[in-house]
Amino acid sequence: MLPFNKCYIISEIGVNHNGCVDTAKKMIKASKEAGANAVKFQTFTADALVSRETPKVEYQKLTTNKDESHFDMIKKLEFAKDDHFPLISYCKSLEIDFISTPYDIESAKFLNQLGVDIFKTASADIVDLPLHNYLASTGKTVIVSTGMATLGEIESVLDIYRLENNPNVVLLHCVSNYPCSFDSLNLKVIQTLKHAFGIPIGFSDHAEGVYPAVMSVALGAKVIEKHFTLDKKMNGPDHKASSTPEEFRELVDAIRIAEKSLGSPIKQIQDEEIQMRLVSRKSLHMAKNVDKHCLICESDLTLKRPGTGLGSDLIHKIVGTKASRALKQGEMIALGDFFNE
Repeated sequence: MLPFNKCYIISEIGVNHNGCVDTAKKMIKASKEAGANAVKFQTFTADALVSRETPKVEYQKLTTNKDESHFDMIKKLEFAKDDHFPLISYCKSLEIDFISTPYDIESAKFLNQLGVDIFKTASADIVDLPLHNYLASTGKTVIVSTGMATLGEIESVLDIYRLENNPNVVLLHCVSNYPCSFDSLNLKVIQTLKHAFGIPIGFSDHAEGVYPAVMSVALGAKVIEKHFTLDKKMNGPDHKASSTPEEFRELVDAIRIAEKSLGSPIKQIQDEEIQMRLVSRKSLHMAKNVDKHCLICESDLTLKRPGTGLGSDLIHKIVGTKASRALKQGEMIALGDFFNE
């Protein structure tokens, strides 16, 4: 299972390498420098994934050549099997995790043979139960995106992992649009998934800016995935809705600040509060001059800073006693200044 001592942040390179290994290496390096824990690619062949009659979705029509078919778009973005070896090796040299999304069982088997320890499944493939059957059987960590899915479909997939006794599953809340509107984010679903299934939940962030990811961490997200590009103007369907290295660094920094700010659920006095506590809280002082052996009334007492003396909870113990010495107006008092007959 992933280390959850802090949020696990994935740079979703996806197909933004445009089929070029050198570009992919530059993206891996930039992701590492931006603070990502892992980079994620996609492993598929166009022939196995797409029929030639498949249409493009709306955002793909806006970001790619309108005369290019869905099949031809996907064909240009696939990596050959041999392309995976240098990328995995490069990730190891930079100490950043390599993750990939297999889109079919053959691709999943190939990644497993390569020793890939973490798989990610696309939202669209939550209904590819044979693929999940195989991934569950590996015993390895599988991150499952849940865009477009119902709770029933999610439960059906998790049943597969339970039957295989594979507890290493993470669900990612996701809205499958690029970019996703703020009105559709429904970040509270993170808590719904956590309570419904009792496993780690994350957020696949397709929205603009850093705020949704930060809010998801506050709601309990343990994994954040964000699309990554070197340049939003590069050719390809996903670049425009992806984060640049500078934007990704900002995202990582904001998440780490959020984690520090959330702290612990235990209510305790913080070290940096101690001086303020001593100075700004109030202690019992004399409101007027009082002679020795004089009976003390509540009007003889007042509360003033600093807070290093007796608190107001002791007023009832002092009222009705007598002064053991002459007390001056404005003087901080102690219990020894009073006695009972």
